[in-house]
Amino acid sequence: MLSGVGTPVPAAAETQAVATRNADAADDPEIWVDPADRGRGVIFGTDKQAGLYVYGLDGKVRAFLPDGKLNNVDLRDGFPTPHGPRVLVAASDRGRMGAALYLMDPATLEVRPWGVVPLDLAEPYGMCMARLGEAFVVIVNGTDGQVRQVAVEAGPDGAIRSTEQRRFALATQTEGCVADDARGLLYVGEEGRGIWRYPLDPVTNAGTLIAEAPSDRLQPDVEGLTLLREGAATWLIASSQGDSAFAVWRVDGAEPAWAGRFSVMGANGADPVTGTDGIAALGGQVGPYPAGLFVAQDDSDTDGEAPTAGRDRQNFKLVDWREVKRALGLP
Repeated sequence: MLSGVGTPVPAAAETQAVATRNADAADDPEIWVDPADRGRGVIFGTDKQAGLYVYGLDGKVRAFLPDGKLNNVDLRDGFPTPHGPRVLVAASDRGRMGAALYLMDPATLEVRPWGVVPLDLAEPYGMCMARLGEAFVVIVNGTDGQVRQVAVEAGPDGAIRSTEQRRFALATQTEGCVADDARGLLYVGEEGRGIWRYPLDPVTNAGTLIAEAPSDRLQPDVEGLTLLREGAATWLIASSQGDSAFAVWRVDGAEPAWAGRFSVMGANGADPVTGTDGIAALGGQVGPYPAGLFVAQDDSDTDGEAPTAGRDRQNFKLVDWREVKRALGLP
């Protein structure tokens, strides 16, 4: 598959490949940076056949948790526990039929499994997190379009407590989702239809289709969704898997404003991104990236060599946000 139709930007680096070979394995990344020291951070990445990877910002594996068939991953900082604030990491779990939860100690960067919130979905698939007031919220969708929104907290004994806030459904298969905590909005990708916007408010289930697929902006499947904030601007980025490209809108105004498309070309020892799936982005300094970091799943990490069979291996590409801004002429 060739790189997609979009302004090319160079990869800055890549992660080590996930261990599963010759299969659809690497799926979704997420980024955490220490708010007190933005030179310090990690990248989470799922191997949906095997578990959860923790990478350094240099792309090297720091840890691997062999914890099952995890699909999408997201996180929120400052989660209160009896042992102090932790980073709450959640992943949709297709093996245990729910959301797998993990706690990371921000001081040591040690990640440990916490437990699973069971969900009545045909197959937990897409997943994202939100802060809704003081509540930490996990949102999981299924291959049949069903969506569950659940608040989670740690009890006095440190055990998981969960409360379903709402359930709703889209007509067909969903996956990527991302929450804009500041504006109280949820974006959900319906793979063959486009991107929907919902209020995070659990009372309201009416959604608005803000971007259609197939179109000249999105070619199905619509996969990963992420937000990048810098100053007053908030950018929504979506994976256009059908042509290995990424679509960008500015979404801090009343309605989304189209900003352009880009693709990730091979550079700095990394091959191009093809068949793109999950994505993540974080604005501001992220380690060696002074303006922000964009991370994308690559479904064929060939390093310039033809795969021996099928996809061979998969990993995640790292992109300096300044390169995207330069390519698309973003302010």
